[in-house]
Amino acid sequence: MADIHKAIPALYSNIALIEQHSDGTLVVKNKEGNIVDVDMSLVNAWIDPDQYKIDRAFAYLSIEEQLDMQYWDSVNGTTTWADAIAKVKADFPKG
Repeated sequence: MADIHKAIPALYSNIALIEQHSDGTLVVKNKEGNIVDVDMSLVNAWIDPDQYKIDRAFAYLSIEEQLDMQYWDSVNGTTTWADAIAKVKADFPKG
């Protein structure tokens, strides 16, 4: 499911308030205080254009591991680090 606090403002302009109640109801108001009728099928189908950044952050090895790979690549003449980075970028391409 899409993050409603990102999806709704991306899909609907002039949003000032998004309230999600514990019973599952959703109240969305514009800057004039009027309730906005939100199409949840659009919200749920929305894809965050920045999701690849989040996915890549979890997929990359730690800086320490990357530095170690770079060191051993320089010693051994290999491309292990560059290959690992290229795989993450290929697995999670930009939007």
